[in-house]
Amino acid sequence: MKTDLLLIPMSARYRDMRAAAVAAEEAGFDGVWTWDHLRDPDADSGPGVPEAWTVLTALAEATRRISLGPLVLNVANRHPGLLANMAATLQAVSGGRLLLGIGAGGSRRTPYAAEQQALGLSVDRDEVRAGRVVAAIELMRRLWSGHSGFLKPEPPPPIIVGGFGPRMAGIAGRHGDGFNTQAMHPRLGDLARLARDEHTKSGRDAAHFIVTVFAGLDERWLRSDSRARQTLDRAGVERLILLVEPPFDPEEIRAAGRLLAGTGGDAR
Repeated sequence: MKTDLLLIPMSARYRDMRAAAVAAEEAGFDGVWTWDHLRDPDADSGPGVPEAWTVLTALAEATRRISLGPLVLNVANRHPGLLANMAATLQAVSGGRLLLGIGAGGSRRTPYAAEQQALGLSVDRDEVRAGRVVAAIELMRRLWSGHSGFLKPEPPPPIIVGGFGPRMAGIAGRHGDGFNTQAMHPRLGDLARLARDEHTKSGRDAAHFIVTVFAGLDERWLRSDSRARQTLDRAGVERLILLVEPPFDPEEIRAAGRLLAGTGGDAR
């Protein structure tokens, strides 16, 4: 199982995110992610939130080995045609290290709805937003086909669909290359099986389907012999993404990498 870090961008500064990403690579983590949000729902003032795609592109130049990805891009924030070209460009900049996480965005029940409304965007019903994820994937794949005149990524990045229930797990399996949800989700095993079954039904090999989960940075997730990590193994999780809050401490990240390596994790 690969182990990644997610740098929470709320009130973060790019220079600190860069230092954290470099430390993560040095410490042996396999990837770095960040959230796609434009404001902090818990603060009406403050330093703001660095934009995810700009940060990831800059980190592609600051690092050499680690995978990079957004967890997850709200498809309402960028036209999927533009996103297809952005992803192809970042694949070129990073040397093929992009993991393209996308999702339907927060529902009306979440604090992120206010962010969308502030941008003049509607927050539609769950099924409408889910349908936009499917349409975005279909358009991106068409533009990446090499027959459209648009920039073709080499290789096409895996599309990992985020969600918390069977609707998004099914979409991930039928249309995507992976599924992301909470590490402590009470139905993690069921959702992972559903996504893989749908992937097989779509005519693709489920052995290549990527299940990723996220959790807070905690010692139990770093120890390969922990019950928590073994539960993920049994569910077939390929990547564990651990959330880190700003201000980021590079030494804490290096210490976490040493702990992971010392217990037989994937850290190099």
